Amino acid sequence: MPLATIELTSRIGVGVRTDKAALLSGAHAAELRGLLERYGVVIARDIGFDDDEEMAFAATLGTLRQEFGHPIMKVTLDKRENPEFADYFVATNQWHMDGTHEDVPPLASILTPRVLAPWGGETEFANMYAAYEDLPDDQKAQLESIRIVHTKLASIAHTLDNPSEEDLDRLRNYGSKIHPAVWHHRSGRRSIVMSASADHVVGMDPAESAALIQWIKDWCEQRRYVYQHQWRMGDLLIWDNTGTTHRVCDYDHACGRRLHRVTLLGEERLAQAA
Repeated sequence: MPLATIELTSRIGVGVRTDKAALLSGAHAAELRGLLERYGVVIARDIGFDDDEEMAFAATLGTLRQEFGHPIMKVTLDKRENPEFADYFVATNQWHMDGTHEDVPPLASILTPRVLAPWGGETEFANMYAAYEDLPDDQKAQLESIRIVHTKLASIAHTLDNPSEEDLDRLRNYGSKIHPAVWHHRSGRRSIVMSASADHVVGMDPAESAALIQWIKDWCEQRRYVYQHQWRMGDLLIWDNTGTTHRVCDYDHACGRRLHRVTLLGEERLAQAA
């Protein structure tokens, strides 16, 4: 029997009514993947997965990706919980797509909360399919014609207080990737590829490049494309990393907010038409 669903906004997000046992069984895996591609974000309330259950559920949807040596990534600024990579998450208040330093970005991620912020800390998602579809034809053609250089340095360096040369070298070591501004998906759909990692447009004057990147960001971040998730304990959230961008809203960085994330390996090269 199909899952009961409710659209969360007119352009992005769907809620499903189900329970832990049904999710872990894998019986709805194909349907969930279909909903994810259609709506970008899928939410189930009152699930309450622990780490083992979250990983087991994720494995019904795809292949788990190792996050710095482990399938579970603790998304937190609390260095007691994530001593090595907590500083990385300071930059997640900017709109971004995960994996822009790779040819095959992650397919999707699963998030469950462990510690909530007393205020703020919502997670927002923007639909990059819809943002492309709504462009006038001449602007679609312009975006189809450009490629953008993405770097970790562009997305993270300015968020670090007095970064050391070691910090900067670590970010530079990720190198750079050139991606099309429009992803031609194997499904036939197209989405805008935009992230805080966007450094410059290939072959364009620096001032014109910066202005164009800012225009694309402003277009994609319009509220009509955005779903804002208000976290509750027990939540299960899945997002399609190939067709959305996301960010965290402001909160008290000392509060210990912590989400656990499992990410699925990508299945499709970020590409444009030949």
